[in-house]
Amino acid sequence: MPTIVVEVMPKAELLDPAGKAVAGALRREGGHPFSDVRIGKRFELTVDGEVTDAVLAQAQKLADEMLSNSVIEDVVKISVLESSPA
Repeated sequence: MPTIVVEVMPKAELLDPAGKAVAGALRREGGHPFSDVRIGKRFELTVDGEVTDAVLAQAQKLADEMLSNSVIEDVVKISVLESSPA
């Protein structure tokens, strides 16, 4: 069965305390080429049947209305993972 993946991130202009904590830990550890960390959310929606344009539109609506808080988050990506044969 295919899976629709919805990725949500905090808005760029807002602070990301969890990301700042991880970035601070990386700086203390040293030896990393990373200067910043932002932490988001990933949702996987398993689809019964085929992923059609209508199904993707439903996933977009769900992402906008339920999976993200539009005041502080952006839906940054919706993609489809096809199931691999067993």
